[in-house]
Amino acid sequence: MHEQDYFNEIKNIIENVEVNKKVREYKNNYDDLMAKWNIGKLLVEAQGGEKRAKYGDELIKKWSEIFVNEFGKNYSKRNLMFYRQFYLSFPIVKSLISQLSWTHYLKLLPIKNENERNYYINQVILNNLSVRELRNEIKSKAFERLSYADKENIKLITNEEDKYNLTLSDMIKDPIIIKTDKDINNLNEKAIHKLLIEMIEDGFMELGSGFALIGHEYPLKINNKTYHADLLFFNYEINSFVVVEIKNEEYKPSQIGQIRFYMDYIDKNIKKEHHSKTEGILIVKEKDKYVMKYINDKGIYITSFKLLNNFKKAKVVR
Repeated sequence: MHEQDYFNEIKNIIENVEVNKKVREYKNNYDDLMAKWNIGKLLVEAQGGEKRAKYGDELIKKWSEIFVNEFGKNYSKRNLMFYRQFYLSFPIVKSLISQLSWTHYLKLLPIKNENERNYYINQVILNNLSVRELRNEIKSKAFERLSYADKENIKLITNEEDKYNLTLSDMIKDPIIIKTDKDINNLNEKAIHKLLIEMIEDGFMELGSGFALIGHEYPLKINNKTYHADLLFFNYEINSFVVVEIKNEEYKPSQIGQIRFYMDYIDKNIKKEHHSKTEGILIVKEKDKYVMKYINDKGIYITSFKLLNNFKKAKVVR
């Protein structure tokens, strides 16, 4: 055999090993989730159903002592109570998503609102969030910063088709949190642009899912004049270009005209036939809810940003 033939055979072996490993990990994780779910289901039934389950902790205590003695700490009273809550929170077995580990689910159990749980599960699926990233999303109150309408009837993503039903309004939070270790009182628009770009390149979740940066201060040439869009993205979840304008001031109706101008230019000169219409996000320092009632420009989403210091206090050594 030639050198390339040996290389190809080795590559095939490695590919088979890695694929089989992922299949085993996927199956093992699903089996683990199903075991915990079934334990929780049986505990609830043994305690007389959901309404009486919360009062049956003595039964769990008694059984956990036996299980821990025979099988180890995974079946402690605390963990059995988690398994019971797991079943009560997700009573429909088809709602279990094997992309999430048990540790993911542990972060979700304290959340009582089903729409809120579904939102965070969808974020894990769309963005392949680690447990740490999921914890940070919950800690930043990402769900609470969605618009009121987008908090209602959030359905779990269960297949690829569900991903393509997303809109920008399903993603954008208000306010968008921008963390920095700089003096937040002296940041101009360019500095804020830079912070946003850096955070997005680092996997920043605040703008939503599927954003790929095309350029900042993106040049739009008309005759002999050049205009610059603050940020231009392509979003592969909604299959469209997205113009983002950032204003370090309160919202003004005239800002809509500017971003609409950029969107129309991109639709006519850059967008391809298979792309959806260009959309826009206007990020302002603050907005007046009374003024916002009169904004009715489809395809443009207005949100605000909030700057937070990212300082970590040093421990004092005595």
